[in-house]
Amino acid sequence: MNKYPYKMKPLPYAYNSLEPYIDKETMELHYDKHYRSYVEKLNNALKDYPPQQAKTLSELLTNPQNIPLSIRKDVIDNGGGVYNHEMFFQLMGKNGNNPPQNILKDINKDFGSYDKFKSIFKNAGLKRFGSGWVWLAKNKNNELIVLSTPNQNTILELGLKPIIPLDLWEHAYYLKYQNRRGEYIDNWFNVLNWNNVKI
Repeated sequence: MNKYPYKMKPLPYAYNSLEPYIDKETMELHYDKHYRSYVEKLNNALKDYPPQQAKTLSELLTNPQNIPLSIRKDVIDNGGGVYNHEMFFQLMGKNGNNPPQNILKDINKDFGSYDKFKSIFKNAGLKRFGSGWVWLAKNKNNELIVLSTPNQNTILELGLKPIIPLDLWEHAYYLKYQNRRGEYIDNWFNVLNWNNVKI
């Protein structure tokens, strides 16, 4: 259970493991600077609020209306940054792969094919204006869906189960891809480790 005080989760691979698709310098900046900043700012926001400290990060972000107004935006922004990045980092790996048969079956059922899913996912990422995330998620009907969210918002308060998040903030890809977000999304599938994906 991830509770206050929050700590950075170690990367399960070396900074250069995702090359050539994601470069070492980007991973160092993304993990050591951006992710670290979200963890530190979340802890700072919660330091004087013991009732919120007792909740898991998922509990806080699922019911943001219960967070005191004085820290709500900080917790949503930085807590979302922690939650999203932890999931994002853990689902990547040196050798990307295709979905296992049990997951592929669900993808085929809800999207038609794996290629169709990737096309829908990429299109949602390209349509996200500015910074944000694109998600593969499960709705309350147990169906797989694709959607995007702005900034560091999660999909927990929408009652959806997050399956796969992709970071669309420029800090995730700009050193290598500049403004070529579509190329980044295409290449990212080469480091998506489906063995760590839970549906």
